[in-house]
Amino acid sequence: MKSCLSLICLFFLTAVTRADEFTSAGVKIFYTAEGSGTPVVLIHGLHSSGAMNWTMPGITAELAKTHRVIAMDCRGHGKSDKPGTDAAYGEAMAEDVIELLNQLDLRKAHIVGYSMGGMIALKTAVLHPERVQSLLLCGMGWLQDGSALQGFWEHIPVRQRLLGGSSGSACMKGMARLAVTESEVKALKIPAAIIVGDSDPVDRMYVAPLARIRPDWPVTKIAGAGHITCIMRPAFKDEVVKSIASFEK
Repeated sequence: MKSCLSLICLFFLTAVTRADEFTSAGVKIFYTAEGSGTPVVLIHGLHSSGAMNWTMPGITAELAKTHRVIAMDCRGHGKSDKPGTDAAYGEAMAEDVIELLNQLDLRKAHIVGYSMGGMIALKTAVLHPERVQSLLLCGMGWLQDGSALQGFWEHIPVRQRLLGGSSGSACMKGMARLAVTESEVKALKIPAAIIVGDSDPVDRMYVAPLARIRPDWPVTKIAGAGHITCIMRPAFKDEVVKSIASFEK
């Protein structure tokens, strides 16, 4: 009896969750999609995946109750291809988001990014604001063009064997090209918000500078959460769902 129930559950989960892939500038990008309604694209953090960042903490399932939720594996991560050159990352990761929308025939979507995914999300909004219904930056704020932080990513010393080979180090160095200027951030007219753990150093390094130039973007802090632990907090999941709902009022 238990085995029959397990098979039924497996069939149901397979039926409602679609796993697929497409090619963006020659790179295979994997994604899953579930639910129906207004689309939400979820972009994970560095060295993570759509499953680790969004599915395991239950965020995908919660959002899928009311939305069409698409969780992508960024290039260099998860089940997507892993090019080994710096030039394959940076802006190309934002263009992957747009190509995903094109593949699914979506005019625009809510874009949610965590950590590296937040950098990608903000870059996507700057380059293609007409495709972004709202912007939710989680565990991330503003990587400023010309800043010391951009220089850090550009020149970061990395050990390939610790970062999944050449693709891991190439992605980290390529992140410098996700930086955006102050004028670009100020020019954005789309609704946006920020969620960050109150013990996350990202709050000081990336969120505070963004809050100074966009005080109209609300910042929600998750109590007792650091950069790695934040996504597992029930409060974080609740705030993501609440933020998406607020954008639609």
